[in-house]
Amino acid sequence: MTQKIALITGASRGLGAALAEALAPTHHIVAVARTTGALEELDDRIKALGGSATLAPMDITQPAAMATLCRGIHDRWGQLDLWLHAAIHAAPLSPTPSVGEKDWSKSIAVNATAPSILIPYVAPLLGHSGQAVFFDDPRAGEKFFGTYGASKAAQMALARSWQAETVNTGPVVKILAPQAMPTALRARFFPGEDRARLADIHAEAARLLPDILG
Repeated sequence: MTQKIALITGASRGLGAALAEALAPTHHIVAVARTTGALEELDDRIKALGGSATLAPMDITQPAAMATLCRGIHDRWGQLDLWLHAAIHAAPLSPTPSVGEKDWSKSIAVNATAPSILIPYVAPLLGHSGQAVFFDDPRAGEKFFGTYGASKAAQMALARSWQAETVNTGPVVKILAPQAMPTALRARFFPGEDRARLADIHAEAARLLPDILG
C-alpha cells in the first residue's frame, strides 16, 4: 500500500470520527474504539468518500490489546505516518470531596494510563518522520472538573514531555486545542447550553487538518 496510514484512537464519534472522514481522501484509516456499531457507521461514511479503513474495536486501556493492534500494524504496513489520539473519558462533574473512586479510576485509566501504554508501542511505528497529535482541553483547576481536569492534565504533561524529547529525533509530536464543539462529551459537562453556538464538528476538523498535516 502506497497510501499513508493514520491510526486514530477514539475514532467512533466526535472529533476523532470527523478527522477520520477528513483524512480519508489521503490516508488509510485504522480506526480504534470500543463501539463496533459506531465504527461500522464510520466505515460506511469513509467508503462513501472513496476512502478505506481498518476497524479495530478494542479497549485502549487493555495493554495486550494495544500490543496486538500495533503488532498487526507493523506486520501489515511496517509503519505509521500519523497517530491522532482523540480517546477520552468524561467523568461526571463533581465537587472534589465527592469524587467517586470508580469515576477517578476509569478517568486515570483512559485519559492518562492508556496514552502511557500506547506511546511506547506507537513510537517505533512512527519512526523519525511520523507525527503524533494530542488534543488539549485545559480544565485543570476549574470547579467540579477535578477528575477530568486532573486526568487530562496528566495526559498533556506526558505528551509535552514526549514532544520536548523528540524535537531533534522525531517523531513530531503536536498538541492542538480544538474549539468547543457539540460533542457527547461536552454535553455531559454543559447539558443546557445552546449547541447552535458551538463549532460544527466537521468544520473544526477541516480547520485543524492543516495543523495536523503541516
